[in-house]
Amino acid sequence: MSESLQPRLSIVTLGVQSLDRARRFYVDGLRWPLAPHSNENIAFIQMPGMMLALFARGDLAADAGVTMEAVKVPPVTLAYLVRDEAEIQPILRLASAAGGRVVMGPTQREWGGISGYMADPDGFLWEIAFNPFVTLGPDGAMAAVDGE
Repeated sequence: MSESLQPRLSIVTLGVQSLDRARRFYVDGLRWPLAPHSNENIAFIQMPGMMLALFARGDLAADAGVTMEAVKVPPVTLAYLVRDEAEIQPILRLASAAGGRVVMGPTQREWGGISGYMADPDGFLWEIAFNPFVTLGPDGAMAAVDGE
């Protein structure tokens, strides 16, 4: 066994209040593809190099061996990078129409980019951001960061 852990993120699992509502938001509303190995207990969405999983909050707590009282929505933000700042507003509108909530419209940031925030139906925050220092590959994955 190696003495170090390879840096990677394979699956992000969101513990949601209602799996049906989360599926409607992500799959029907945002039109993200449901992976074939999804079932009535968990939804997987294939993303470049990783998966997003949607799992009922109580089932996630049981799977981790903790009580529901120990499970709280952590202060985490997920980020969706775009190639052009003009893409931000239409994505926020799509999220709102799908049952999410726009938390902040497109705003110029001190780091040189522009971003806005939406919350999914469970309150998980997504930053929709244009970062002029990042190049996205054809599949949307980060291909390069200026200066690296």
